[in-house]
Amino acid sequence: MNQALELAAQALFLSNPNPRVGCVITAADARVLGCGFTQQAGGPHAEVMALRDAAAQGREVRGATAWVTLEPCAHQGRTGPCCDALIAAGVARVVASIADPNPLVAGQGFARLRAAGVQVEVGPGAAASRELNIGFFSRMMRATPWVRMKAATSLDGVAALANGASQWITSPEARADGHTWRARACAVLTGVGTVLADDPLLNVRGVATMRQPHLVIVDSRLRTLPGARLFDVPDRQVWIYAAREDAAAAGALRARGATVSLLPGADGRVDLHALLRDLAARSVNELHLEAGPRLGGAFVQAGLVDELLLYLAPMLLGSGGQQLADWGPLQALSQGLGLEWQSVQRVGPDLRLLTRAKGRADFSDLE
Repeated sequence: MNQALELAAQALFLSNPNPRVGCVITAADARVLGCGFTQQAGGPHAEVMALRDAAAQGREVRGATAWVTLEPCAHQGRTGPCCDALIAAGVARVVASIADPNPLVAGQGFARLRAAGVQVEVGPGAAASRELNIGFFSRMMRATPWVRMKAATSLDGVAALANGASQWITSPEARADGHTWRARACAVLTGVGTVLADDPLLNVRGVATMRQPHLVIVDSRLRTLPGARLFDVPDRQVWIYAAREDAAAAGALRARGATVSLLPGADGRVDLHALLRDLAARSVNELHLEAGPRLGGAFVQAGLVDELLLYLAPMLLGSGGQQLADWGPLQALSQGLGLEWQSVQRVGPDLRLLTRAKGRADFSDLE
């Protein structure tokens, strides 16, 4: 199962919006007959890749055991049901890490395997598989993406100087590491303020990836310029969410290929809860939030940040600067966002801190 999980990790930048799954098929004497991991959406899943690998090497899998990091699918999508492929191949036993939270599967894959006489065991590697697919679990079980907010600050919590200068607080190593987290996301989200101030590309650079994450812009008054560089990145969709109707601006942005949606909230700004539900409907699993302090603060205040990815530079920038999230003021410590440490790692001269909002990753009922 550890080998299958390592294979699943190879789909990290590849399989979105499908889950990252690995499969190893072994003989009775534990010889590996075939292995594989899920390919790009529309391509073969891990189980089919493993069966093809075994066939390519002339190895018979009848009576074998398939070790797979997620329940084999039981529905017809762009590919056929993987449980049927395993049954047709004559596999005698399936050991799976965890049930698939997709309502189209959700135990049906296991049921069909057992009905065909295949022995099924569930549990080994469940926590690791769920962690690898935390966005997929979030979308399937909460109907919202997993929101990961990325920020870079000094030791005293300054994300930008009072004049807006922030390039570069952290090192090239930290910035390169940040791109690996962009690459694993289904979409990157920012605000129109960042777009107007920096004219960023907001794509993945310096990381080998076969796909670019889609781009989401929160733009209440549709101020995004049709000539912005972000429209020059090929092979991704740009989704712009507004709170006010502006037919001319929307038409110009749609002419550049953007999808413009109107989601007004009670405060005259974009309804962030509705935005996340809409992104889930667009098959976004992990949402990578890179925005200014105002929008970041709005996500925090709305209770929508699941995880904080913070790069901390060994410097002090003093008072008057911008924080990573502008929200509050609070009246009691209990009103703060409680976080749980996940990891602390040195990246170049900086520290990478990964923390989670308490209780946000509780998907344990599928173990």
